[in-house]
Amino acid sequence: MSTVTTIERFILDQQPQYARGELTMLLYDIALAAKIIAHKTNRAGLIDIVGEVGATNVQGESQQKLDIFAHDIIRQLCDHTGRLCLMVSEEQEDPLYIPDKYSKGSYVLVFDPLDGSSNIDVNVSIGTIFGVYHCIDDRQRGRLEDALQPGRDLVAAGYILYGASTMLIYSTGDGVHGFTLNPEYGEFLLSHPNLVLPEPPAYYSVNSAYYNRWSPGVQRFVEWLQGVGEEPPGLSARYIGSLVADFHRNLLRGGIFFYPAESVRDEGKLRLLYEAAPLAFLIEQANGYASNGRQSILDIVPRELHQRTALFIGNRWLVEQVERFIRQEEDPAQLMNPNQD
Repeated sequence: MSTVTTIERFILDQQPQYARGELTMLLYDIALAAKIIAHKTNRAGLIDIVGEVGATNVQGESQQKLDIFAHDIIRQLCDHTGRLCLMVSEEQEDPLYIPDKYSKGSYVLVFDPLDGSSNIDVNVSIGTIFGVYHCIDDRQRGRLEDALQPGRDLVAAGYILYGASTMLIYSTGDGVHGFTLNPEYGEFLLSHPNLVLPEPPAYYSVNSAYYNRWSPGVQRFVEWLQGVGEEPPGLSARYIGSLVADFHRNLLRGGIFFYPAESVRDEGKLRLLYEAAPLAFLIEQANGYASNGRQSILDIVPRELHQRTALFIGNRWLVEQVERFIRQEEDPAQLMNPNQD
């Protein structure tokens, strides 16, 4: 009989030495939130929960009913446990401070409650992204600076994919591990241990409709991916439009996802703190790399909670190629063969 490993057992067995139980239980709180959100997303076409609520979030984007539901579930499951000193959500402009009536913990939780929510009404895979930091000063109850830490300081990160099956992928700095929700048992079971980006990669993922908005270096990189120039990598194009779904496919099959800066968005679109940085942490644990085109995403110190960034993420050599194309654009004196350093 094959061994069945639940996420609770795996988290307990694999918890870092510095963990005192708080991080272990926080990850299990997130897994519980994932089960509740998955239950709602699977019934979204049957109950009055799809569609817009008539409001916008801090990003100026229409909020969907499930956005608000997912935000509230995560907040309500985590604000009273004594494991957190602060939370940050895409759906709220200000930090989520722990109510005074509850004890504070040692960790900061940053999260995008429902990535890709514009796809809800057309039944495309969506997800939740999260990252966990240490509180900078345990003597303090929770401050803005506790959240404004570089991705390099993350102690855990992950995402939940709500698709044909519900999967939770996470890392605490010792590899990337995936779990699939078994609806019969109501439990996440280990299904993808020790995920590593495969070589050779299979796909590149980008919204090519925005080609004319990109810098010349990014345009040349895309042309190279499409076979223009010497020794193209031979990748197929696949783009879903939900960050978690595109990232998940490329994690399993190899490739690069990118959302460059644009002429109308010179800093990029994706959020650094609770989208790009957690996924960058994961991809490095899977032997990959994430960059804004000039430096590692993990080395960028956020200036504000909802700061945006360009993102290139996937197999390391592919991301390093786009960095080279951008460097050549900024310094044309550099002669570059995209297959050499």
